[in-house]
Amino acid sequence: MRGHGTYLEGESLLSSLAGVVMQTNKLIRVKPVKSRYQGEIGDVIVGRIVDVQQKRWRVDINARVHSILQLTSVNLPGGELRRKSIEDEFMMREYLKEGDLVSAEIQQTFHDGALSLHTRSLKYGKLGQGILVRVFPHLVRKRKTHFHNLPFGASVILGCNGNIWISRLKGVDEQGTGGYVDDTELVPFVTREIIARTANCIKLLSRNSIPLYDTTIIFAYNASTQYKIKDLLQTSIADEVASLVIQQCEMSIDEDELAPLQI
Repeated sequence: MRGHGTYLEGESLLSSLAGVVMQTNKLIRVKPVKSRYQGEIGDVIVGRIVDVQQKRWRVDINARVHSILQLTSVNLPGGELRRKSIEDEFMMREYLKEGDLVSAEIQQTFHDGALSLHTRSLKYGKLGQGILVRVFPHLVRKRKTHFHNLPFGASVILGCNGNIWISRLKGVDEQGTGGYVDDTELVPFVTREIIARTANCIKLLSRNSIPLYDTTIIFAYNASTQYKIKDLLQTSIADEVASLVIQQCEMSIDEDELAPLQI
């Protein structure tokens, strides 16, 4: 049975897209490698506020249409739990305004492709100082958690929509604020170097079509320390670092397979 991304030519079913063949019973479809993000409930995303409307914000998350973040679906400053009032509606731009970056979770999907978001957990919310890196969504591997404090001193949010946020590690007193506390503290030069190196490592992994998750980012960062940050995007160096990452991933897979045999 012909599905999305396929067409009939004579008696043959051919693909009209470059991608992966998916079969459900007799239905055959092709999932394209490069396409707009198609969200699923529970996905962690990083998006940008593009409009403030009545009781809701419109958010660009690299999907076909903008997503909706309802006023009733956000936490108030301090995590206060109460019904939203008319005063909260007047204060919407004090919470989030056009251009702000937010982390959120997909709460609901609609037939027209629109998505409804929420930031009810204080780990979500407005993002402060950091770097946004955009990659193809299919490269971001879905894991149990998409919030990572990496051992070399950077914090990463791996958005399933291909937006990756890199920032400094937060202290205990800064965690769980929902982004309502303005982060105006000067970021030390050493920390900025770590963030910039992490961003370039993610870019070179993306360029070489290597899946993005915490392990591959750590492997790439460790392999990149012998090079200057600005040199990591040179083709020869990027390919060398990427090949080292692939080797380390293959070694770690082999070790995982051998571990049960050694018990």
